[in-house]
Amino acid sequence: MNNTILAIDISSTKITSIVASSDASHKINILGVGNVSSKGVKKGNIVDINQAGESIKESVNIAVSSAGMIDPKIIVSVSGANAKTIQSLGSVNVPSGQITQNEIKQVLKMALYNAQVIPEYDILHVIPISFRVDDGSSITNPLNMNGNRLEVNVNVITAKKTSLTNIKNSLKLANLEVDQFVLSGYANALSILKDDQKKLGTAIIDLGATTTEIVVYKGSTIIFNSFLPIGSENITADLSIQLHTPYSAANMIKNKYGTLLPISEDENTIKKIKLPILGSEIDTKEISLEQIQPIIHARIEEIFVLVRKKLYESSVIDSIDGGIILTGGMTKTLGVKELASEVFLNTPIKIAIPKNIQNGYIDFQDPIMSTIVGILIYGLEDDNSFELDSNGNLRIKTPIQSKGEEKTSESTQIQNENIIQKQHSTLADINIENEIDTPQKKSFFSKILGWL
Repeated sequence: MNNTILAIDISSTKITSIVASSDASHKINILGVGNVSSKGVKKGNIVDINQAGESIKESVNIAVSSAGMIDPKIIVSVSGANAKTIQSLGSVNVPSGQITQNEIKQVLKMALYNAQVIPEYDILHVIPISFRVDDGSSITNPLNMNGNRLEVNVNVITAKKTSLTNIKNSLKLANLEVDQFVLSGYANALSILKDDQKKLGTAIIDLGATTTEIVVYKGSTIIFNSFLPIGSENITADLSIQLHTPYSAANMIKNKYGTLLPISEDENTIKKIKLPILGSEIDTKEISLEQIQPIIHARIEEIFVLVRKKLYESSVIDSIDGGIILTGGMTKTLGVKELASEVFLNTPIKIAIPKNIQNGYIDFQDPIMSTIVGILIYGLEDDNSFELDSNGNLRIKTPIQSKGEEKTSESTQIQNENIIQKQHSTLADINIENEIDTPQKKSFFSKILGWL
């Protein structure tokens, strides 16, 4: 079992690569980190494959050089800019009377088939909202339960094929091949949310450099995801235009003096600064910090108003009893929480940092690290939930076992898998194969088909 991953977060400002593994207790161990400036990526899309490939290669080489010789599974983030979500239903018969992983995988695939995904899109995740056995109530884990019929309600998260192909081609320039894709908003939810917040329903707003991504997570699934092509770089552009100063100077102003809180009246507080004039950088002009605040305030308020509109239009605003969580680099602007509270009336607002992974390489206690931490959790932490990943494989994590335990488990699994199950006619009609994991079972099943 290969329990080492290479997690890659591709954003418009940086490429972060982390090599990590987990031990027998599912503790994540960081083996190497590469963090470089991003090129060829804009608003969640790769716009120059060669530049993006070089940035990815540089980031990965730094991470792998610290980790040593490894052959990790490669998991890459996908921006919500190219994602769509479809709800769907599926149901299958349970011939043996006991639900196994095989029936769970089959019912998820049936729901995927019923979703009728647009041809221009590929699957990222098929995440169950709830299961039902026979005519019972909704449940979250049907494994090993007895019944004659299994039903599921799912969210199918898809992404544009062209965007995924561009990511694959960029990685090929670094001699890498993607094993799995993960929606960045999904990764954010995994890295930030606590169990109570998941149960109640929580909206996560990732305020990035060039994009704002919105995800609503409730129970064990994403019930809504959306995207705005606006981020903190728009604030920089606004400052540059309205103050007639170069982009680099505007970025400095935003990072050093940007605040939404009232300017202090203290005599020692800086009230004015000198800025170069756009087109005549050798000349400077003096501006008041009070001129800066309205520009920043207007843009951030616009982002929150647009997010609120999307939440209301989708009717998920009533599903976020756990409140709204802000993450991403823009949350470092003083007063952003207070402004969000004014826009989202009567909704609890919190700025969150990702779960802390102790290591000697990098500090994860930063909102901009939410996505990369979520990828690590997705790839390495123990989780009892089911889903189909971007390859259509059933994702269910089990505890790492010792060699002796593995042999016992393999023996039990082979005995269970040797029970030939008669397929439901609907599954046969739509060519959904009965999933067989071991070569021995494939051979035996092929002989049965041949005899028939």
